[in-house]
Amino acid sequence: MENCIFCKILKGEIPSWKVYEDETTYAFLDVQPIGRYHTLVIPKAHYENIYDIPDNLYFDVMRTTRKIAELYRLKLDIENLQLFHNAGPLTLQSVFHFHMHIVPRTEEDKHQFSLKIRLELVEEFPTMIEKLK
Repeated sequence: MENCIFCKILKGEIPSWKVYEDETTYAFLDVQPIGRYHTLVIPKAHYENIYDIPDNLYFDVMRTTRKIAELYRLKLDIENLQLFHNAGPLTLQSVFHFHMHIVPRTEEDKHQFSLKIRLELVEEFPTMIEKLK
């Protein structure tokens, strides 16, 4: 995709801080980090999100994600991290090229996702499960 910032990074048109690269994936530090070593892992082929990436490339991205997590544990002694993927504008996806976020967490960053537990939804479980059948 000609306007995709991640595709431009892969082509060398935009600089990046490479953490890891193999035949199908590329990992680099996020230039809008929410913590130290906030890393993005992308496939080298352009796919918008989890709904259109082929299984083999999804698994490659996840394998690279795990390699980076292990690297951070080994080299940086990081035992706490968050992994996430945003799919669609309502999730704040801003770059529409599949990517996984790796965000190491430390006492220093004091950052946590805000989670509002909605116990009233438990009552809807039977209906929710029925719709999946």
